[in-house]
Amino acid sequence: MEIPNLDYIKQLSEGDTSFEEKLIEVLKKELPLEIDSFQRNYREKNFIKTAESVHKLKHKISILGLSKAYENASLFEDELRKSNGISRYESFVKTIEVISNFLDPL
Repeated sequence: MEIPNLDYIKQLSEGDTSFEEKLIEVLKKELPLEIDSFQRNYREKNFIKTAESVHKLKHKISILGLSKAYENASLFEDELRKSNGISRYESFVKTIEVISNFLDPL
């Protein structure tokens, strides 16, 4: 499993730590809401709305430097849009758990 990092955020900020902090705060605020939406839609088997949630979450995956997990999320999103989103569910959930655990102490 890849390890999240702040490299991209640091690159974007060009050393502006207040920008980094603001971006991290946005991630920390939005992530739980998007995870809740993802889980609710998946439980309800609303795969189109679940795909929309995955789409939002995959951008956070990318920002945190998880390129393989981003690819997996893209494939999962495609599966969901075809109403067949089961095979990548576990690995996607593991990814969002890793991200949540990474962001919590920041």
